Parts: sequence; C-alpha cells; structure tokens
Amino acid sequence: MGVNQTSVTEFLLVGFSLSPRMQVLLFGLFSVFYAFTLLGNGVILGLISLDSRLHTPMYFFLSQLATVDIAYACNTVPQLLVNLLSPAQPISFAGCMTQTFLFLIFAHTECFLLVVMSYDRYVAICLPLRYSSIMSWRVCITLVVTSWTLGVLLALAQMVLLLPLPFCGPQKVNHFFCETLAVLKLACADTHLNEVLVVVAAVLVLVGPVSAIVVSYVHILCAVLKIQSAEGRRKAFSTCSSHLCVVGLFYGTAIIMYVGPQHGDPQEQKKYLLLFHSLFNPMLNPLIYSLRNREVHAALRRRLEKGTPS
Repeated sequence: MGVNQTSVTEFLLVGFSLSPRMQVLLFGLFSVFYAFTLLGNGVILGLISLDSRLHTPMYFFLSQLATVDIAYACNTVPQLLVNLLSPAQPISFAGCMTQTFLFLIFAHTECFLLVVMSYDRYVAICLPLRYSSIMSWRVCITLVVTSWTLGVLLALAQMVLLLPLPFCGPQKVNHFFCETLAVLKLACADTHLNEVLVVVAAVLVLVGPVSAIVVSYVHILCAVLKIQSAEGRRKAFSTCSSHLCVVGLFYGTAIIMYVGPQHGDPQEQKKYLLLFHSLFNPMLNPLIYSLRNREVHAALRRRLEKGTPS
C-alpha cells in the first residue's frame, strides 16, 4: 500500500466482536427494531400531517423530531445490519465521509430541536395568554430552520478539517459506522485540531442546550407550583413529561459518552452507547409521545375509524 491519501479508497467497519450465532440473532432483533422505528415515526408524521387538530406548534416540532429520527436511523442502521450478516464489509471513502457528515447533521439538529421544544412548553405553561402571538407559524418555522442550519454548519466545520487529512492505512474503522473519532484514528497526520473541534462541538450541542432546557423547566416548575388545582398541575406536568423523557434519553447517553467516567474499554462503551442513540432512541421517541399523549391517541382513533368500513 502506498503512503498517499489516494491509496485508501475504502474502509472496513469492524463493528462488534460477536459469535456468528449472536450476529444472526442480533440481525433479526435489530431489523425488527429498525422496522418499528420507521413505522412509529412514520405514523407520527402521518397523523400530524393528516389531522388538522394536530396542526399546532407543539406537533409541528414533534414532526421535525420524527423526521430527524427516521433520517438518523436510516443513516447508520442499514450498514450495521449488513455488517452483522457479513462482517468487515467495505465502505467507500466517499460513502464513509457522507455517513459521517449526515450523522453529525442529524445529531446536532436533534439537540437544537429539543431546546426549541422545551421553549415551546415554557411559553405554553408560563405565558399561556400570549402563546398564540409568541409561537406564530413564522416563529416556529424560523426556529426549525435555525436548528437545521446550525446542525449543518457545525457538521460542515468538522468535515472541512476532516476531508483534507491523508489516510494511508490501516483501513479498519473500529466502529459499526463511520464515527468521527474512529475515522480520525486512521489519519496519517496530526489530528489534534480535529479532536479539539469535536470537543468544542460537543460542548456547544450538549452543555448549551442542556442549560437552556434546565432554565426552561425551572420556570415551568415554578409556574406549575403556583397552579391551585391538582388537576391543573397534573395537566401541566403531563404536557412536559414526554419531552422530559426524550431529553433524558438523548442527553443522558450523550453526556455519558462524551463527559462521563470511563471504565474498561472506552471505545467499546461508546460503540454501545451510539448503538442506543442510533437504534433505540429513534424507536422509543414515538412510543413515549404516543403512549402519554391523549391527542395522539384520539387522532389515531379517528384515522382508524375513518378507514374502517361502516
């Protein structure tokens, strides 16, 4: 093999070190989870687009979250399934860089969307009389476009430094997809600046958004505690519980992955945590929102009744 960048035209994804029997078992299990991810988020998107009663800011943001979750899973899970059946399958250099870029976009965008959703709940509970004027459709669209734009710009900043790096071997990426840090380890050059940028981006999309969400929910808690009736408090908390569960799942695993204490092999730990991010989070999000949301239940019931012949 040569020593220039053009010598590496493809990478090999190592994935997980498992027995052939376990690989087949996980292939079947993960295929079912992947199908549920697409089905669950697809149902959420369908209900929100078809039911006029769900044409509100809260469900508009939820539809964006479902879109990101579908894209997030589609970017990494198919490659994971292929590797479980045929380990160490090659992925082209361009394909690897594209997967890294898309992963960064979707991960960053979801972080910002969760902040936007917490702001929506803050306005709904703390400023209910001004909700319609504050959360106008123009504002909602601006917030969503800003979230996607920031996600793309942060991803571009990392890719601008990643793409010029020379890759002269080895070719084995110690991950189940082209994760940034795993790819950087294969570069034949100093990657200190890249690693610093990864940490800076992680701080921007973790510490900043988490702080904003915490501030929002402190204000929400104060407002809810001022409500006199127990029923009113219950309704207020129920509108936030689903979002809090999703925030806990998403940021909890992300913080453990990048900030938490390391035990054993940190690379293997990050693999499993990113597996949770890529496969389980997108699958659980629609379940969390549908199980705890009467409006979604009612919308689904109306669609089923409309589709059932009299």
